[in-house]
Amino acid sequence: RSPRGAHPTPPRLADAVIASELLESLTRPKSPPQTSSMHLNNLPPGFRQHLEKLNLPQHVQEPEVDDESEFERVEQGLRTLSGIPLPVADTSCGGGIFHARLIRRHSESHSDSSDEKKIADTKMLLSSFQLLDNDDLVVSSTRQRLLLECIRFGLVSLKSDKPGCLPREEAEKLLEKAVCQGDTLQGGWPWSQTPRLIVTNPPWLRIKDRFRGMEDGSKLRRELGEQLRSLADNGSPRFSTMRGNVNLYRLFIERGLQILEKGGHLRLIAPDSILREQSSHPLRQLLVEEHGWSEIWAIEEANHLFPGMTQGVAVLGITAKQETEKLIIHGPISRADLRRDQSGLSNRVPSFEMEKGRWVAWAKDTWAIPRLPRDRIERKQTLQILDRLACLPRMGELQHAIATNGHTVRVRVGEIDQTAHSKSIETWVKGRGSRPFIRGVHFSEDEDGQVFVRHPAFRTDIPSRANERQLAMWCGSMEPKYGPRLACQAIVNAHQERRLRWAVIPSGCVLGNSVNHIELHTEIQERLVRSHGTLEKALHWMCELLNAKDLDEWARAWSANNNVNNYELEMLPVEVSSDIPELMLSVQ
Repeated sequence: RSPRGAHPTPPRLADAVIASELLESLTRPKSPPQTSSMHLNNLPPGFRQHLEKLNLPQHVQEPEVDDESEFERVEQGLRTLSGIPLPVADTSCGGGIFHARLIRRHSESHSDSSDEKKIADTKMLLSSFQLLDNDDLVVSSTRQRLLLECIRFGLVSLKSDKPGCLPREEAEKLLEKAVCQGDTLQGGWPWSQTPRLIVTNPPWLRIKDRFRGMEDGSKLRRELGEQLRSLADNGSPRFSTMRGNVNLYRLFIERGLQILEKGGHLRLIAPDSILREQSSHPLRQLLVEEHGWSEIWAIEEANHLFPGMTQGVAVLGITAKQETEKLIIHGPISRADLRRDQSGLSNRVPSFEMEKGRWVAWAKDTWAIPRLPRDRIERKQTLQILDRLACLPRMGELQHAIATNGHTVRVRVGEIDQTAHSKSIETWVKGRGSRPFIRGVHFSEDEDGQVFVRHPAFRTDIPSRANERQLAMWCGSMEPKYGPRLACQAIVNAHQERRLRWAVIPSGCVLGNSVNHIELHTEIQERLVRSHGTLEKALHWMCELLNAKDLDEWARAWSANNNVNNYELEMLPVEVSSDIPELMLSVQ
């Protein structure tokens, strides 16, 4: 499993992230802004109406940059003439891709500069690099890579001295100090000057994956977890947001913000599950309440950018130890939207501002970020659904209509772990004692979008070699036996349009752990039976509510990954129809 977390950063993405962080270059004389000779009011009325329908982004006059103060900042070592904020760091440098691309931009900016100016600015840039990694092979190869990049782009001489180039020996000494070996998470920061910008793509591994396959892996994992939890700075824990199966990139976010100076900026690439998963809630809360979470680039079809990637990617922009006024979400972003100039993104990319009141109403204080469609009309519809359903109580809350006498709806995973009980699960053979074993693959949809269970125990149209016939019969213990249950597919395939597939499972079936089901307290069951006559009828009524299109749209907006987890289902704002008098009475 571990290699799945090692995705090399695409240069195109690195260039776009860097472009968004660069300051205005001071190496070239400014050209006066070009003004259009045609005013919008001079255009024909029909053309103006068409432009209004397109809803194009408004042209904003960029604020004037005070060159005098910027040159002072260069003198103070806070930036280069080429526009790079200093010091610039990478807390998990890998191959040093970001700093390699910075070298390229720096060289391009100095294409027309004098030799003295170019050498001085290059020297200041290299002496302000801060790259750290815990592997000595990574450190040595990164130093070589950055040196070769400098030589390639005419900043460092290869052998004999060249005009406008730093001598190779001097560059090697600077890079030896710039790229160091150390543990970002557990050690100290080896440089005395705190960075103003960190750009990084840390490892996407859980602690449990770090030692997978090792003989004493469990012991090592436990020890590392204890070490990280015991770390403290000035009496407070270094990692205050550690929850569950800790992902290393979460720790790198928290640590990066500690290392940065106040007002410094962190740009970090992470899986987009961080925006919505429950275990990242404490980290999101930290970003909102103690720092300035200002920007998100949402890249959903990440497999076009990262070959083999099966999940979305988010590029976070956070200001350390300082509040920001707003959080802007850019996306969904495609590969073609990434730019090496301007702000790193095409003007076509839609953006959305998360207003705090709306955000809290939607996410119930979890600070989760919804997944929004790119199409303008679809986005508007999704936002309307989010606004409407956010006002309703969640299915697992006491305020919900189905809750009875303090008992709420609970969602549980299927009782059988398919790996642990593999010897008790076989291909379906019809017989008197056969017990259907229901897996996620058995949930299907017809042409009208109606969900049903496609299992050979209930249907005769399933081919003999079909996947639904394999692992479809339970041959283990006959106890306990279950009555009818309301269940949902727990793992969503990429080609599925629906996220929620609910169906009523008949009595006597056994559920695998790729299926979630609703657990109803006895008092809730009795109340539903009084309203509907039988439990099965009541479950079919609930199933219809849970398969509603708007609820599926809600679920897709808040999905963290392909797994439909229990918490996500319990937090569904299920809308109870007004034609159930007894249930509506409890709401009133």
